[in-house]
Amino acid sequence: MKKILFFTAVVTVFMGIVNSATAQKISAQSEETNILYFNPEVEPDIEEIKEPTNNAFFTTVSDKMSTVRKNRMMRSETNIPYENIDPQTISEYCKNNDADFAIVPKVKYFKVGLGKYVFSNQVIVSMKLFDAQGNFIVSSDYDTYRKNMRLLGSAENSIKIGTNGALKSILKQLKKMRKSSDTEF
Repeated sequence: MKKILFFTAVVTVFMGIVNSATAQKISAQSEETNILYFNPEVEPDIEEIKEPTNNAFFTTVSDKMSTVRKNRMMRSETNIPYENIDPQTISEYCKNNDADFAIVPKVKYFKVGLGKYVFSNQVIVSMKLFDAQGNFIVSSDYDTYRKNMRLLGSAENSIKIGTNGALKSILKQLKKMRKSSDTEF
């Protein structure tokens, strides 16, 4: 009889510990924010520069998101025009990908010189943040020439610097909004 009571007590305590650990794990997962990133619109529209621009952009975003533990980055291979964004489209993508927010980026290269395809290594990285319902929240622009005064260096490094700057600006604006309205991002 003592063995049965002891065994029952041990099993009960063990089940309580397992249930507690499972509840903590579920609550930690529910705090995670899913952010959907679309392919950046590249200006000028030249096919040869789109793939390196996308790679540099998403490398920087994934590096930045790895430092923020409660945000999870999701990538969509869809190109959405930066100037004409349909809230219904954003809402559908967020719903289908279980995303809480969506970011629509744009990378604009400076044109330097008289030729048609002569570019400098300077870029302007722009981002617009939307919630899951497609409502516009905040936007950010980062000009690598004006902000960082970069004259030398590769276009890939300029994209990385511009992306980091735009993300920092969005996070700063969200902190200001959170303090004023007590909403959490």
